[in-house]
Amino acid sequence: MTGTVFIHTLRKAKLFTGIVQGKGEVLFSQRHSGGLKLRIQVNEMGTGLELGASVAVSGVCLTVVYFEEGAWAEFDVIQETLDRSNLGMLQTGSSTNIERSLRMGDELGGHQVNGHIDCKAQVLEIIETPGNCKLWIELPPQWNNYLVPKGWIAVDGVSLTVVDVEPDRFSVCLIPETLSRTTLCNATRTTLVNLEFDHQTKVIVDSIERLLPRFLANIT
Repeated sequence: MTGTVFIHTLRKAKLFTGIVQGKGEVLFSQRHSGGLKLRIQVNEMGTGLELGASVAVSGVCLTVVYFEEGAWAEFDVIQETLDRSNLGMLQTGSSTNIERSLRMGDELGGHQVNGHIDCKAQVLEIIETPGNCKLWIELPPQWNNYLVPKGWIAVDGVSLTVVDVEPDRFSVCLIPETLSRTTLCNATRTTLVNLEFDHQTKVIVDSIERLLPRFLANIT
């Protein structure tokens, strides 16, 4: 049943897996009255690209408005997206995580990611040990209920497993492969990252919070 629901969802919306395919360099970032225009070097990740295609840029689902196949793609970013994400901080030469949208038959290697950023948050601490890098990231209070240890979260579009959850912060661990393939290798204690909490967890928590008071009222 779960597989059927996922296939039905995939047919109706553009989805991602959180498995970043590579890094793209910002060729220009131009502000205008309605938001921001980005041109990003995507190279071979742009093979087979079409106008209107969905691409996750550092976890943000954006629509291709112009492109040169196998070279670069342009995107328009509205103000709402700039307010919620770190895309407004991108400058010429910045690196971004790139993932093309999931197609029917593709392996879901990470977890279901919609590309709708919930908030941006600051990296608080970086602990490096042999073969491992642990990031502590701030957790805004309004999002605390959506995180559980061993649950999923997308950080700058990267599907990661939550390790620790505290009232105002959480941690994730990065293996060398993740560091080499993504922009998280450049994170510092001042870096702002995009967070997308697991959609299924949000649906469950929001449903319980909405329905529980009604249920309790009926049994008292």
